[in-house]
Amino acid sequence: DPVPSLQVIRPEPCGVCGSRIRFGKTAIKCCQCQLLLHTKCREQCPSLCIPRPHQHAWPREGVLADFAPSTPPLVPALVVQCVTEVEKRGLTETGLYRVPGAEQLVREWKRKLLRAGGALPALSSVTDIHVVCGVLKDFLRGLKEPLVTFSLHPAFLRAAGEQGLPVREGEGTASALTLLPGAATDIPDDAASDTALRHVVSKLPPANRDTLAFLMLHLLRVSHSPDCKMDVLNLSRVFGPTLVGHSSGNPTPLAIMEDTPRQCKVVARLLSLPPSFWRGFVETEQENLVPM
Repeated sequence: DPVPSLQVIRPEPCGVCGSRIRFGKTAIKCCQCQLLLHTKCREQCPSLCIPRPHQHAWPREGVLADFAPSTPPLVPALVVQCVTEVEKRGLTETGLYRVPGAEQLVREWKRKLLRAGGALPALSSVTDIHVVCGVLKDFLRGLKEPLVTFSLHPAFLRAAGEQGLPVREGEGTASALTLLPGAATDIPDDAASDTALRHVVSKLPPANRDTLAFLMLHLLRVSHSPDCKMDVLNLSRVFGPTLVGHSSGNPTPLAIMEDTPRQCKVVARLLSLPPSFWRGFVETEQENLVPM
């Protein structure tokens, strides 16, 4: 239900085509959802809109639980919407998640989605699917804590088969490793590694666990697409730093250098777990995973 035209006093992206509405140009704004669009884009505007929720917009930064819904599966709507859009029209794109999207558009759309809170604008108007991929990666990278969490980071590395991990001062490694059966010894083989990984995944906060499961199922579908040319190794290199990160918010240069191959190994091992394991976390309430 767009209102009569108004004049834009600061450049903002059009909610339909994604292009900027420049200063001083005429635009239309919806009374219900506050969607801003070019006058020329009015006919392409969805006939039904979603009223803006009464709760405040999502924070600009936070831990994953700050963005998760109140009912399971606890996967943020932004993650669901990006993944849904990528799977709808991105599985024939070469280098999905490896090819970067335009940085300015990624920033604009991420800011727009965070400002919208739970009522997200449609991503179908984003022409380049690599921009949608960039928004998802940037959202995950911008969290105050990676999906595997700081406290469980060493346990994930150990479960993935990293041998003789050093205990760095102040990282809480000992307490995290006690979550693993037989944590004092290295994980000897793939079967034991899988068991240990399942155990550590179960210890994640519910929102982190559900979102990790949702993303693993998505990345497995990407890896199976011959057009994407993104196998498990390539996806692990891209998502290792984003999903696994480090064991603290301020890693030393040495820790960054040492953690890079370990991050990749953890994601590769997580992707080696059977899809049925991951489905157990998200498919009990699959009907709730509908993008808004």
